[in-house]
Amino acid sequence: MLKINIICIGKIKEKYFAEAIAEYSKRLKAFCKLSVIELAEEKIRDNNPNGAQIDEVLRAEGRRILSKIQNSDYVAAMCIEGKQLSSVQLSEKLDSIALSGKSTVDFVIGGSYGLSGEVKGRADFKLSMSKMTFPHTMARMILCEQIYRAFEISSNGKYHK
Repeated sequence: MLKINIICIGKIKEKYFAEAIAEYSKRLKAFCKLSVIELAEEKIRDNNPNGAQIDEVLRAEGRRILSKIQNSDYVAAMCIEGKQLSSVQLSEKLDSIALSGKSTVDFVIGGSYGLSGEVKGRADFKLSMSKMTFPHTMARMILCEQIYRAFEISSNGKYHK
């Protein structure tokens, strides 16, 4: 059974997002072992940080993210410059990863400033949800739903129409 980690910066504060993620996590138990790994968001004291401060935040968050990734994991970095996939294409991608012998897929969602170059460099694939920008908590919920949909597609389930 494929293990899927969603490695993300920050905690879910909105109850409705937490409930939706919990529901998809429950549904996914039939298909994979899902773990959501929440890492602390780096604090910036300045309300208007400069580039160097943002780079330091990205490096610090990136180190925490990379510490959760094993060498054998397949890593999908969620970033704006990534490739956009349809739900069917995501399903095919997960099937392909599983068939390649990988047992763990890490989806990585950065903090407010995105992902460090080191994390993107470690990624096997860069995935973009949309050209639109979503709050990180919403992106996490949408990702959970899309992972569930991908497994339903692979199993010819009725969820995807």
